[in-house]
Amino acid sequence: MGKRDFVDRVDSVDPVDGVIIIDPEALQGRKVFVTLSCTFRYGRDDMDVMGIAFRRELYLSTRQVYPPLQDREKGIHTRVQAKLLRKLGDNAYPFFFEFPDNLPCSVALQPAAHDDGKQCAVEFEIKAFSAESQDAKIRKRSMVKLMLRKVQYAPEGEGVTPSVETTRDFVMSDKPLHVKASLDKEIYYHGETIKVHVSVKNDSNKNVKNIILSVDQVSTVVLYSNDAYVKSVAIEEQGDSVAPGGTLEKVYKLLPLLANNRERRGIALDGKLKHEDTNLASSSIIKEGVLKEVMGIMVSYKVMVKLIIGGMMGSSEVGLEVPFKLMHPKPDAVKQRRRWSSRSLSALT
Repeated sequence: MGKRDFVDRVDSVDPVDGVIIIDPEALQGRKVFVTLSCTFRYGRDDMDVMGIAFRRELYLSTRQVYPPLQDREKGIHTRVQAKLLRKLGDNAYPFFFEFPDNLPCSVALQPAAHDDGKQCAVEFEIKAFSAESQDAKIRKRSMVKLMLRKVQYAPEGEGVTPSVETTRDFVMSDKPLHVKASLDKEIYYHGETIKVHVSVKNDSNKNVKNIILSVDQVSTVVLYSNDAYVKSVAIEEQGDSVAPGGTLEKVYKLLPLLANNRERRGIALDGKLKHEDTNLASSSIIKEGVLKEVMGIMVSYKVMVKLIIGGMMGSSEVGLEVPFKLMHPKPDAVKQRRRWSSRSLSALT
């Protein structure tokens, strides 16, 4: 195969193409099949509660590769396949799959250090095997597997700049507290600092004792239980206060990174290939009309702004939630940005 990452553009997905080398003599009359599968796993394979399996195939497609059901040339769909077939010779045969547009992207929940077995995840796999028929029992030594990843890149366009504000009235206070929080943009890239503009106008007689900001990751397991895991992946607390009648205008910076959350159970990660590192899961974007229930795990992000209010009867809170998306940039966009930066540096020198 030419690659193992396949891009979901919401309205279309990269096809899965490759070739397999076959020794006809070793087959002894058996056929060769290739399958593409998408599996949702929620706990270990051997767990079963009230008759509900914790492993479910969301998608399975099988192709017979040998003996070929059509001319070899008609099975070639891409230049990568044609190049591999020329290089590998007559015993190489092509396979080709197209993803349906209603499948989730690769994502997994980070297990704890002591957790055994496979993690809760949405996984994609390509498998080749030899058997008398595609429904026959597959021997382990007659099968090869390869994990794939289905990924999404940030869509084009700036989107709507997120901004949220609220006004809070208090008992025994004639005037209210007004708070506003906004971001520079809707979509941030992994590894990019998030700037949060916070404005506080405290016309009340209450004292704002502290301001705490966090980036919260919300992972919702929608297939079975609709469980939601809310994890703060970045926190900023500088001890800022606003006295009665006072104001505050400040820009806070937050940087959500997996490097600061590696030991925390339940953090959602982008799908991981063997021996490769990964990152925090990207925000889920689904095609309009697709049921969320078949998406396995949905991931979203929000900035939480929390004001701690002092009072005679104890402290209370005023909070704001500002949603945003955390994603990978398109590779072409990264190249263009680097090219523009190099040109700018050249102009300066």
